[in-house]
Amino acid sequence: MLFSSIPTLALAVAVIGQGPAANEKVFRVPPGQRQLFLDDIGISKVNNLKRTMHQPAKKGAVIRPDRPWETTLQTRCAPAWDPSVKRFKLWMITSMNIPMGGMTYAESKDGLDWTKPSLRQKKISGNLDNNIVTINPKLDWPANAIENVVFDPYDPDSSRRFKGLAHAFGREPIVSPDGIHWERLDVPSIPSQDESNLSFDEREHLFILTVKHGGPYGRTIHLSTSKDFEHWTKPRLIFHADELDQELGRQHIKARRADPRLQIQRPLWDIRDSYKGHTAEPKVDVYNMGLFRYEGLYIGTPAMFHSNDNRWNKDGFHLIQLVCSRDLKTFKRLGNRETFIGPSPMGESAYDLTQLIGPSAPVIHGDELWFYYTGIRYRARPKNVEHNAGAICLAVLRRDGFISLDSDDIEGTIQTEPFELPGSKLFVNVDAPKGELRVEVLDGVGKVVAQSKPLSGNLLRERVTWAEGSLGKIKAQIVSLRFTLRDGQFYSYWLE
Repeated sequence: MLFSSIPTLALAVAVIGQGPAANEKVFRVPPGQRQLFLDDIGISKVNNLKRTMHQPAKKGAVIRPDRPWETTLQTRCAPAWDPSVKRFKLWMITSMNIPMGGMTYAESKDGLDWTKPSLRQKKISGNLDNNIVTINPKLDWPANAIENVVFDPYDPDSSRRFKGLAHAFGREPIVSPDGIHWERLDVPSIPSQDESNLSFDEREHLFILTVKHGGPYGRTIHLSTSKDFEHWTKPRLIFHADELDQELGRQHIKARRADPRLQIQRPLWDIRDSYKGHTAEPKVDVYNMGLFRYEGLYIGTPAMFHSNDNRWNKDGFHLIQLVCSRDLKTFKRLGNRETFIGPSPMGESAYDLTQLIGPSAPVIHGDELWFYYTGIRYRARPKNVEHNAGAICLAVLRRDGFISLDSDDIEGTIQTEPFELPGSKLFVNVDAPKGELRVEVLDGVGKVVAQSKPLSGNLLRERVTWAEGSLGKIKAQIVSLRFTLRDGQFYSYWLE
């Protein structure tokens, strides 16, 4: 299988009665779990290294509106791998050029080439030969919306392996054996406005649902979770825009207006600036946020909506940012709120010009993270423009590549907190083709007990070899790691 699910081992702080006093907290590094540098957990010292946030490389649209009735495709899902048929499956919100809209379905063997099979569930212009997927063919939008879907390989009932949320206002739990034939559960719905996102934390067997409600500065993100997909916690506020977002938003709007390469419906914006004497004020709020577990962290992809008018809030654009959390309560803004996925320049093949709805979760493809997101050319569509307006786009990031610790030709160091050594093999993800990374292992009193050979090159999962000492004889002892980097970018480390 080319793709795998999101890694699920947890990172925690535990009390270990070996080395330090038994009541002293020791950083825990579970075997096989990659340690990233998005926050400071597990880090004791950092000298002469800077954090850099990286953007994924865009690969363009992978699913386009190519059927006669399609105008815009959107998704609020990550592709779900179905091992029984060895295919990825994806559910799309589809706008149509006939008096209806709904959900459609696509599948792929490799995540790149997608087909739209005929499901024969609902007629379009009297014809069942289409890929519309329904809960009940008698229902129309929004009651027939299937907006969020995940695959649960652990449910003993095979008829419930696919789990989703129905209806565009309020979320109704639904289940399916194949992602095509659905059934509503007889359980209460989860309160939500017209945006939500869902992921599945396999390690904790936790369904993570973000929903939209009003709050500070406009739209905000609330969280509801469930262990069994039937009983859900009351949505609680976890993330919203603040005053700094408003200040940065004014800068983003100004820069975008001045850049002829970026799509913006200038007539619409300028007219509203003085509509009926109303003075427009730029506004930034949170349109939608995917939230998923990755290597012991929860990472969010908020789509920050930039509107030129805090009263009307009808036209605008999105910039996708990054946040992270260890506990689903406190969130850290990453990269100084820089853009993780932003608009493409105008061009015949670009869809992600204005509206960008961030990915629900990445798909791991070897040493890459594949992010599927929504790209739409317009927010408020001008007259006499093409109907082919929105598609499912793909962006690819280096594995663990959200944040790196960087050095120039002057060496920098990072030292971990003490932890119980879980294995005898150390691996690193580092890009230093002209530089090098070295590792020292320190015992409980700070004495160096092992030194590595220098590592150079673009190394995505390189096993560390030792010039002096080794890890084999000190497994299960309390140690710290000190990494010294010159002229490179350091992404993660892990032990097996």
